[in-house]
Amino acid sequence: MSQEQEHYFSADPTVAFRREPVTARVWGHDLALASGSGVFARGRLDAGTAVLFRETEPPGPEVRQVLDLGCGWGVIGLAVAVAAPEAAVTCVDVNERALLLARENAVALGVADRVSAVLPHEVADDATYDEIWSNPPIRVGKQALHDLLLTWLPRLAPDGRAVMVVGRNLGADSLQRWLGEQGWPTTRLASAKGFRVLETRRGPRST
Repeated sequence: MSQEQEHYFSADPTVAFRREPVTARVWGHDLALASGSGVFARGRLDAGTAVLFRETEPPGPEVRQVLDLGCGWGVIGLAVAVAAPEAAVTCVDVNERALLLARENAVALGVADRVSAVLPHEVADDATYDEIWSNPPIRVGKQALHDLLLTWLPRLAPDGRAVMVVGRNLGADSLQRWLGEQGWPTTRLASAKGFRVLETRRGPRST
């Protein structure tokens, strides 16, 4: 496994830790954040997440509980927290270094009172979410990705939705079909720069 891949698989990456600043304007808000070595998209806003932000609107005021699944250093969940001041955001990742950065970024942005960054097993068993936002870790492999989604999508509230960005050449269209086959109707909200923005909602087989 290369060091570049390690962010997807390691709870405690072995590469030397060095913070790198990232600035991004998301939904009309300027975010000054820190990324770091051993974490996905070090020193940059990755292209898929940029498409996700550009092609969507932030959660509305009725959305109170949001999950950032596979949060990395937290840019999606933090952007939601800044743009949706009524929302509490849970950021989940297996990479403890990523979670440390997400917590630091929440403090820097003044939203630490509404953002938690935790390991998957630290999420309460009965926690549910109005929306799930994610740039999911496609390269963990198809089975691991399917297991991940089937673990977390059932935590959606009855009228909830998941918004995800997936590379077209990394199987976005087949993932959309598969989700529908599992009882999670999924539509394409947008397609840009080789990425699909997908919206998944509860269906009759997923309740």
